[in-house]
Amino acid sequence: MSKAGQIMGLAAGSLCAFCGADPTPAVDEHIKVYYEQGRFGGWPANFGVWQWENEILVGYARGYYRDLGDRHHIDRERPEEHWFARSLDGGLTWTHENPAEKGQIIPEGKALHGTETPDLAIPPYKQCPGGINFTHPDFALVLRMNNIDAGQSRFYYSYDRGHNWEGPFALPNFDTPGIMARTDYLVEDQDSCLLFLTAGKQDGKEGRPLAVRTDDGGASWQFVSWIGPEPGGYAIMPASARVGESQFVVAIRHMEGDRHFADAYRSEDNGKTWKELPRPVEDLGFGNPQALLHLQDGRLCLIYGVRAEPWRICAKLSGDKGDTWTSEIVLRDDGASRDVGYPRAVQRPDGKVVAFYYFNDKATGPERYIGATIFDPSKIAAP
Repeated sequence: MSKAGQIMGLAAGSLCAFCGADPTPAVDEHIKVYYEQGRFGGWPANFGVWQWENEILVGYARGYYRDLGDRHHIDRERPEEHWFARSLDGGLTWTHENPAEKGQIIPEGKALHGTETPDLAIPPYKQCPGGINFTHPDFALVLRMNNIDAGQSRFYYSYDRGHNWEGPFALPNFDTPGIMARTDYLVEDQDSCLLFLTAGKQDGKEGRPLAVRTDDGGASWQFVSWIGPEPGGYAIMPASARVGESQFVVAIRHMEGDRHFADAYRSEDNGKTWKELPRPVEDLGFGNPQALLHLQDGRLCLIYGVRAEPWRICAKLSGDKGDTWTSEIVLRDDGASRDVGYPRAVQRPDGKVVAFYYFNDKATGPERYIGATIFDPSKIAAP
């Protein structure tokens, strides 16, 4: 195992070991999932999170730290890799895996944040023959993109909890300038799966959210619907949750002019049409995607980073499928810069939520790390 693969997640020794402020009483602890001096850990929302009871797998980017002012502090002249962190105890301790060592999932390449990994290239995309069993008990799906504005995306799947992956398989562009796929999907049955994606707008720039589906085990994919109108700025990175047999809620990262906010939409006909809901977050600072969970008690939980001082990770709850939301619940507000957020989250069998994000704080240093906050939504009053 490589040096970084031996790094274990560091659990906080007290309630607020890495947090300068008093957290909500619902917060149990903050954990460093991945931290390495001189390195950059980033963007769980781009890669995905998967769960099997108390086993959790989360993807992240691993690059090199470099101070770039207001931009992401990742060295764009050095390799960026796609890694996984795995926990077997509900998120308390972690080991790390580099799938590129097996010649499998690797970074997007020069179009995004770093350079290509030396001596590794993305294999040619294949046409998926179908036959994927989306309900396999150890199933996981990864969606990846090649370009931040418009290009072709790909997917991989695993039947062994992400230890090995089949792919890359090509996703169609659905008559758009290109698809910027990040991992967000809902399994319908053995043969059927819904994906929530971002497409390039008609001018080729990002972006506009859409829903697509397969009913033949991944052999073909069909456009289902646009989620909201084409924006003047961008509406990207949908995060979905099922709230009924044919009901979904999706949160969208939205930018218009210099305003960055979160939108929400609900479908009651399996994604064919969408109703815009009251805006859950009016100001995200410089902008950030959201994570969305349908909790065991029936409420929705929205988790997001705010790129405005105090730089923070927050949550909101809804007890009526997104029609109303609580006020902001601050999970931590000790960020040292705006380069934070991009969350994903799971709910453990014991009811506690594990929220993942990338972060940096003054106590640790300038490097971005993958953090996790464990909190108990049952201790937060229903809206």
